[in-house]
Amino acid sequence: MEQEDSCIIRLFSNYCALSEEDKRLLHRLEESPIETRAGQVLWEECDKASEFCTISKGWAYSFRNMDDGSRQILELFMPGDIVGMREFAFSQRLTGLAMIDDGVICHFPHHRLMDVFRTSTTLTAVLFAIVSRHQALLTERLVNLARRSAQQRLAHFIYEIYERLNQTGAPSDGHFRLPLSQEQIGDALGLSSVHVSRTFTSFRKQHLVLRERHRMHLPNPQALAELADFDSRYLNDSLKPIFCDNGKQERQNGSSNVTTE
Repeated sequence: MEQEDSCIIRLFSNYCALSEEDKRLLHRLEESPIETRAGQVLWEECDKASEFCTISKGWAYSFRNMDDGSRQILELFMPGDIVGMREFAFSQRLTGLAMIDDGVICHFPHHRLMDVFRTSTTLTAVLFAIVSRHQALLTERLVNLARRSAQQRLAHFIYEIYERLNQTGAPSDGHFRLPLSQEQIGDALGLSSVHVSRTFTSFRKQHLVLRERHRMHLPNPQALAELADFDSRYLNDSLKPIFCDNGKQERQNGSSNVTTE
């Protein structure tokens, strides 16, 4: 995979400008791609946690299986996302991971991340920002499940995906692909697939969301955001300038400390 085609480089570039060395380090994380199939479970709860993966193509979700046989979908992952960051401090997987559609993933062991920490202050800062953002996404999902109506839950869910795709530079104009079934959407929102279907029908009548299988069209995205009471602060993907300047400042300091005989 060429650097210009790298999803992970595009993702990190959303946070701050990257040096060529930073890009080379990230590109190494997308070596040895493996093709995956829709529905494939990449790991289960309690499996050994010794590596991360990047998603180069396709969508995936993390999940927990409940005692009553139901499933709770926790997070959605899109091309460029790093999966498994939360388990860096754990020896076992806290959640399962499954592919939503056909895709390509790249595995890399935890120790490879230490190379990034040792080499690039900028990438280390971005990685911490990504972990913080994942936490913010889960917090907002908790509020969505606990305090919003079914219509607001679905509206918030759809608009969040729309915004995340816009941040990655995917062509939009109110159109995007959402490769989830009604059952999967229900598992993410605590709703039955029948309730999800009825809500989509209501949205179509209100001309808020036009859905054709896995294709979505938002005729008026702002109206959907208002219905969802959407606050985009938790999707902020920029770092304070001080974090992105640290690496440059350190290199400058190192140069100034060099003495000549």
